[in-house]
Amino acid sequence: GTGVATMKFKSPPVNSLSLDFLTEFCISLEKLENNRACRGVIITSAVPKIFSSGLDITEMCGKSTEHYAEFWRAVQEMWLRLYGSNMVTVAAVNGSSPAGGCLIALSCDYRIMVENPKFSIGLNEAQLGIVAPFWFKDTFVNIVGHRVAERSLQLGSLHPAPEAHRFGLVDELVPEEKLQEKTGAVMAQWLALPDHARQLTKSMMRKAVLDRLVAHREEDIQNFISFISKESIQKSLRMYMEMLKKKKG
Repeated sequence: GTGVATMKFKSPPVNSLSLDFLTEFCISLEKLENNRACRGVIITSAVPKIFSSGLDITEMCGKSTEHYAEFWRAVQEMWLRLYGSNMVTVAAVNGSSPAGGCLIALSCDYRIMVENPKFSIGLNEAQLGIVAPFWFKDTFVNIVGHRVAERSLQLGSLHPAPEAHRFGLVDELVPEEKLQEKTGAVMAQWLALPDHARQLTKSMMRKAVLDRLVAHREEDIQNFISFISKESIQKSLRMYMEMLKKKKG
C-alpha cells in the first residue's frame, strides 16, 4: 500500500457531526494514528453536494447539562486529534462545508475544493446566533489572517468556492472529476519529505493553539454549557431547526 488512508463521511443526509459520528471519527483517527504503516489520510464525503454540515443541532437543543458537556468534549477531542495529527491530512472538499464542516477542513494540512460556486465554506455560526469558540477562531486566523477572519466571523459568511480560494481558505480548486487525482498528487508531494522533519515542523506551527485549548478545556466546556443553555440561544436554535424542516418540506 501507499501508506495513505481515505476517510469518507457517510452520514446522510448532510454528514452532521452528532456525538456518535464524532466518537467514531476520533476512534478511526486514533487507529490510523497508531498504525505505523499509515502516513497520510484524505478526508472527503460520500454524500453528494455536502462535505459536512457541521455540528448536529439536535445535540444542542433541549438536552441535559451532562449531554452538552459530553458532546462538547467530543467536539474538542475531534479537533485536538485532527489538528495535532502526525499524519499528513488532506481535505478533499467535494461539497458545501459550513461551520463544523469548515473546522474539519481548516484542521487539515491542505484543502482542495471542487470548483463549483454552488459549494460554499465558512464559519457561519453567527448566522445562527451562536459564536465560534476561540480555538475555531485561532485555526481560522492562522489560515486567512486576522482581517479576513474578523469580517468573515462577524458576518457568519459562507464563501462560495472561488471566493474561498481567493482568501486562501482553500488551497486550490479543481473540477470534480479531477479531485481524486489531484488529492493523490498533493499527498505524494507532502509524503516525499521525511516524516520526522515534517511532523516536528507541524507541531512547532500548531502547538501554541493546541496547548491553549488543552489548558482551558474544562473552562471551554463550561462556557459552552452556559451559553447553549440560555433560553434565547435555545430559541434561536429551535427557529433554525424549524426553518430547515420547512426547507426540506
